Amino acid sequence: MSSYEARFKVWRGDVDGGGLEDFRVEVNDGEVVLDIVHRLQATQAPDLAVRWNCKAGKCGSCSAEVNGRPRLLCMTRMSVFDREEAITVTPLRAFPVIRDLVTDVGFNYTKARQVPAFVPPAGVGPGEYRMMQEDADRSQEFRKCIECFLCQDTCHVVRDHEENKPAFAGPRFLMRVAELDMHPLDAAEESGLDRRRTAQADHGLGYCNITKCCTEVCPEGIKITDNALIPLKERAVDRTYDPLVWLGNKIRRRS
Repeated sequence: MSSYEARFKVWRGDVDGGGLEDFRVEVNDGEVVLDIVHRLQATQAPDLAVRWNCKAGKCGSCSAEVNGRPRLLCMTRMSVFDREEAITVTPLRAFPVIRDLVTDVGFNYTKARQVPAFVPPAGVGPGEYRMMQEDADRSQEFRKCIECFLCQDTCHVVRDHEENKPAFAGPRFLMRVAELDMHPLDAAEESGLDRRRTAQADHGLGYCNITKCCTEVCPEGIKITDNALIPLKERAVDRTYDPLVWLGNKIRRRS
């Protein structure tokens, strides 16, 4: 096994401020950035704070930014970097720092609670749901989400504009709204819930300008923009601005 010494610049600090700290650390073949962070904890910085759990790219805990790009530390191999370059590891920029590489992602759980749950169809009991395989496949793509919140972190609507957070759910939760809206068994409309209207009015769908940065950083390869956000935008526009739909709604209300 070959090894070399790498230059690491790791952000150290807390809510009151901090900065990058330089390290020289051993790297072995096949290692990932999280391995190096653990080696730093073991040999040079025992008080370095980092959040992690599965180390298999399935829990989403070890989200951070490596050389400015949102990544999972456990899925970022050291072999993708030149041995001579300095590797910079910083916390997620869109969320408040707790300490070192650990951020407060509570914003995301607040937004999750604001998305109304699946509404079961009337008269259909558990075990009686029937769907076309195509519909199941479409929904399953979105269910692959591990809630690493990298898409939330890289979305410039959240990342660069703190003032947008109260009105904008972010790509992860707009994707959840889209999943429910396209679910053939969701009976939201029958219960009086218009998911397309709430996507625009309550979750800030109009803030998204489909730059696809969320799709680019998704470790599960979910096509968030193409398969969730753009179709949801199209349906929301039809509901709000299509003249025939508008006329039909007027007639129904008069009736």
